[in-house]
Amino acid sequence: MTPVHVVGIGLDGAVGLVESVREMVLRATLLIGSDRHLSYFPNHPAERLVLGDFTQAIDKIRTALAAGSSCIVVLVSGDPLFFGLGRLLLTELPLEYLTFHPHLSAVQLAFNRIKVPWQDARFISAHGRSIDELMQALQQGADKIAVLTDRTNTPGAIARLVLALDLPSHYQFWVCENLGGEAERVQSWSIAEILEQTFAPLNVVILLRQSSSALQQLNLAALPQLGLPDHLFLSFSDRPGLMTKREVRILVLGELALQPGQTIWDIGAGTGSVSIEIARLFPTSKVYAIEKTAAGTALISQNCRRFQVENVISIHGSAPDVLHQLPAPGRIFIGGSGGNLSQILDACSSLAAGGVLVMALATLEHLNTALGWLKACSNWNYQLLQVQLSRSVPVGQLTRFAPLNPVTILTALQNANQQQDD
Repeated sequence: MTPVHVVGIGLDGAVGLVESVREMVLRATLLIGSDRHLSYFPNHPAERLVLGDFTQAIDKIRTALAAGSSCIVVLVSGDPLFFGLGRLLLTELPLEYLTFHPHLSAVQLAFNRIKVPWQDARFISAHGRSIDELMQALQQGADKIAVLTDRTNTPGAIARLVLALDLPSHYQFWVCENLGGEAERVQSWSIAEILEQTFAPLNVVILLRQSSSALQQLNLAALPQLGLPDHLFLSFSDRPGLMTKREVRILVLGELALQPGQTIWDIGAGTGSVSIEIARLFPTSKVYAIEKTAAGTALISQNCRRFQVENVISIHGSAPDVLHQLPAPGRIFIGGSGGNLSQILDACSSLAAGGVLVMALATLEHLNTALGWLKACSNWNYQLLQVQLSRSVPVGQLTRFAPLNPVTILTALQNANQQQDD
């Protein structure tokens, strides 16, 4: 038997322990735990230490070990090695001194209460920690996220974060309170409801990403004419963040210098967000949304139906191969090139005199390729706009900025006089 036993315990207290573990706890000569954990053993004769300062607790354990204590019990919640004190004890005490007796973890109970398999979930502790990992999981569109909360990173704080991120993914929001206790409550809430609720301090938040079929019908009359929020677009299930973000989209639309009745190419259209913005602003224009993947082409069509635009033509094919089949454009936007940027630019020579070509470039290599191509041509004038934007996000009761990926917007205008000379 090891001298130190780390015992996981639930809200059902001592009765939730197996008999052998309960008897071992009763033999302890030093009992360490929170006020709540110690209250489960009100008549225990051992010396007691309320767990607050972890350094003090470890020093006390070392002193007891040096004095020959053979049964030290540390009471913790759930599984000691799942975001628990067990990890710290493993770094501070010899392995051969420790035995762990796990209880059901709160996350395990939560998923079983809502009847959802959890082997593929992302587990995030926001208990005394930064929310950066949670923010990353949300932006990546993780299917299932379990969040251990605290008094700062509450369900309400998480709901405010989800709203601030303007996610293309949509989540069902579960709050599981007092799991295993008499006051247990497990319920799914809308974000608006969560912001008005007060929850028990002991809770776990479960976020389940919803399929596109679960999205509500759009109220088109309430939409802004320019700058559609990202979360309104149906997105790729495996790459939910793959779209031209709203702020960059607005800048791109400005750089295109659009006018009614034009033919526009949107190359590498992705979800179709840029095409749909153009189509709504200029219903007399025709927008050709070129996307190389069948899934992307289908997604563009779905988004067109969702926003009820009829002047976007979704083209399935790789650029530049399909570009020669399209009507000559007055404006071209390149949002993605599939590694064929030079060849695509070669095909852009069909741009009408005085036309505008805009590229959103996320890498230095593509920027260099574009600049090299433009410098090799004599009939283009261009300018660069480097875009480094950050959105405000709530962090508990505070606010900070979270950066979007930097983008370089390259705007090139074909020199009408030069083209005529040629």
